[in-house]
Amino acid sequence: MFNSAGVRWSQSTSQINGINSAYQQTRFKKLTGQPRGLSGPSIPSQAEAVSCKRTHLTLLARSEARKYTTARRSTPLGKKGDMFDLAAYERERLKKDSEAMSNMKSVMAQAEATPDTPEGPSAWKWPIRKRIWDMLETKNLAANPRPVHHRIPNFVTAAEAAAQLAALPEFKQGKCIKVNPDTPQKGVRMAVLSEGKLLMTPQPRLRTGFFSLLDGEEITDQAMRRKCSTSAGVAEYGKPLTLDADIKVDMVVVGSVAVDPKTGARLGKGEGFAELEYGMLRYMGAIDDTTVVVTSVHDEQLVDDIPLDKVTKHDVAVDIICTPTRVIRVTDSPIPKPTGIYWELLSPQKLSQIRVLQQLKRRIEEETGQALPVGPEE
Repeated sequence: MFNSAGVRWSQSTSQINGINSAYQQTRFKKLTGQPRGLSGPSIPSQAEAVSCKRTHLTLLARSEARKYTTARRSTPLGKKGDMFDLAAYERERLKKDSEAMSNMKSVMAQAEATPDTPEGPSAWKWPIRKRIWDMLETKNLAANPRPVHHRIPNFVTAAEAAAQLAALPEFKQGKCIKVNPDTPQKGVRMAVLSEGKLLMTPQPRLRTGFFSLLDGEEITDQAMRRKCSTSAGVAEYGKPLTLDADIKVDMVVVGSVAVDPKTGARLGKGEGFAELEYGMLRYMGAIDDTTVVVTSVHDEQLVDDIPLDKVTKHDVAVDIICTPTRVIRVTDSPIPKPTGIYWELLSPQKLSQIRVLQQLKRRIEEETGQALPVGPEE
């Protein structure tokens, strides 16, 4: 399934799997109270233990998120140090977005110039992305912020796609939903809060922290829900989570530039954050292979030219695609779910930009007693 680069990774696969297994053994015992492998009439099954713990963790997470949001909303306006500076946050966000988009343009140009070298193993993705971005702009299907190039593109009927997603039985049954922070999924974040669920969302590009948690049952005012559906609202009112957070996520919502309805293969904007977020949630024990992954896109973002032989082991495929006009369920996808962070693919530059990844790497190395590999330079 993997390309020639995948063959080179195979030498370290058993080592990485051993590290993953050792770390996840520890996480399983913490989540269930039982070591892996025990069975018998006096010990609940893994499924029973996880189900019971899931309910318990949801209640704990809801309580902690509620207390944090309540405290933030009741902060006296004149109390310096605790006030959230929205203007400063937006200035910093726009600055970082501009820097990231400039960097992505350079990466795209380099990848297109070196498609058959180790420096450009993902060069094939950029023509597909550019085709979709150009098409959305040309057909005037794009919505602000525009232009949509080098973004998870917003589109004119994103609200309808969000409504399709919110009507899914998996969404209705879920208690905690992780949603990406991009503009086209704002309606999904709003739906999570409106239905009284726990909303987990990452800080944009993981640059200021990790994930934040908001309790929809606590946020009953519609204006406040709209505010908390934005990255600024999440930064102000969301409870910051750490790698020690015990929480179970029932659905993962990701943004996409293009997605194949037959295989579930998707392309993001090119920075790899959906994969990093997914990998960290796997390490935490918050999700597993059965956790449904969903995306919402315009119908015109559906493609059939993502080559399976070039999909890599860290790429996150989706199980359900919601467009403004339909719901597509991907059955029997040939793409396995990632089991964690593939450190041998993570460049030193990316690692240096994300503090929580540095913390996770140190923790795994300390708990397993093994050094993790380092990926190639960018």
